[in-house]
Amino acid sequence: MLTDKSGCRNVVIVGGGPSGLAIALMLAKRGWTEITVLEKRKTADYYEPDKAFNYQIDGRGQKLLDWLGLTPNLAEMSVSSQEFYLTIIQLNGKRKTIKLPFINPNRKTAYWLPRRTFVSLLYEEIERNWQQQITVLFETKCIELNQKQEQLQVIVELKNSELKRFTPGFVVGCDGLNSIVRQTLNDWEKPDNHRFEMQYFPSPSSGLRYQVLTLPPQFPLSNQLDDQSVCTMAYAIRGKAVEGQKKISLGLLPMKNPDEPRTANIITYPHHKIWTLKTNQELYRFLEQSFPQLSIRDIISESEITRFVNSQGGVFPVPQFCSGLHFLLKSDQTFSAILLLGDAVHCFPPDIGQGVNSALEDVYILQQILEETQDDLLLALPLYEARRSGDIEALIRLAQTTFPWQYNQNGFRRKLWDINFLIRLLLNRFLPFFFSPPAFLMIQDYQLSYQEIWHQNQRTNQRFLILGVTLLGLLFLLGFSFNV
Repeated sequence: MLTDKSGCRNVVIVGGGPSGLAIALMLAKRGWTEITVLEKRKTADYYEPDKAFNYQIDGRGQKLLDWLGLTPNLAEMSVSSQEFYLTIIQLNGKRKTIKLPFINPNRKTAYWLPRRTFVSLLYEEIERNWQQQITVLFETKCIELNQKQEQLQVIVELKNSELKRFTPGFVVGCDGLNSIVRQTLNDWEKPDNHRFEMQYFPSPSSGLRYQVLTLPPQFPLSNQLDDQSVCTMAYAIRGKAVEGQKKISLGLLPMKNPDEPRTANIITYPHHKIWTLKTNQELYRFLEQSFPQLSIRDIISESEITRFVNSQGGVFPVPQFCSGLHFLLKSDQTFSAILLLGDAVHCFPPDIGQGVNSALEDVYILQQILEETQDDLLLALPLYEARRSGDIEALIRLAQTTFPWQYNQNGFRRKLWDINFLIRLLLNRFLPFFFSPPAFLMIQDYQLSYQEIWHQNQRTNQRFLILGVTLLGLLFLLGFSFNV
């Protein structure tokens, strides 16, 4: 429990991913002590093939890293957006290298790196400077959160199956989409209140199935021995089929470390043929037929093929959020507090690259509010919820609508999106006072809040509709006058 005189201490953070380690560092730098982070993975850099995806840390995420003094470390182990080049490898082996056109050089440089590298960056900062304030317990799972004698009790299972109980004054749920902290709060408040129940906003990318193929660090791009991939280069490798249930591509994002395994993302509809393959030889044959420009058996090991066949992969979630971000348990002289951050409160497909950035921004905004309230949680948490809720709802709306067709799951809808994007871009260029840029570009501007981006996008939608109706009306009048 906490009191006005108890000081800033006794915190349990459920989840040791980016948001969990980030808030631990933020609280420690603010002088908080007795911070325990519970993480079910074995180590900070534990390699999970199915979750071996890359992050792009943009200016929004860097606000917290700047405050922590970690942005130079981030830059050192990443590929910057200014150095981001994509090589497209066609079916016949022809290649074209381009620099991505959506990068605005006047905005803050973004950095690409693997998830586990970023988590390691945060954990190494704890090990270097904050071991006295922060304890990270790996292979530890939160199994229950309850109220006992007006106190919060967190029951965890340690790696040796031993149970341990904590009675923290402050619990932070950073435990992802299936957060046990949020589910517990939802159970406590039902049936009268649904603040902690997720609200869903389906998008065209919801339900897409993804899987990752792990490739060697410098895998061969052709049969020529010296023709190898470059770690800092992104690749899009086109498959043979152009439509239907066999259409497939391999997407590889860049990484700084030349010794790091490369990861090829496969993203398709759930009924795609690749998910029906049950043996190694079936998968090998399918990949060889799909990518004749690659020497598949030289690139993908037998053990990796076995892992892929036996793995369920993952599914893009429906964009969702809950309106409740905090909970206070009060008694006469003391209180306990619970806060939700990151995917535990807002989750969506990776369409707009804001998963990790929005989570880091959650922590940064909380830091600002703790500064304003002098770390008084009774004041800070309601203020945080009031200030952040609107941004979270706007973020989910943006995730639902901004760029859900980028996975080419529907060629016609993707072409319509491209046309819409181009028209908005041209209208903004010639009438910037009337039409805002496409939302996908505005998100890159970390100085705009998600609410501001959403409101500008909605105003442009209305004006776009008015312009369309006006043009149709003029065409109708012109046609009518000619007929007369």
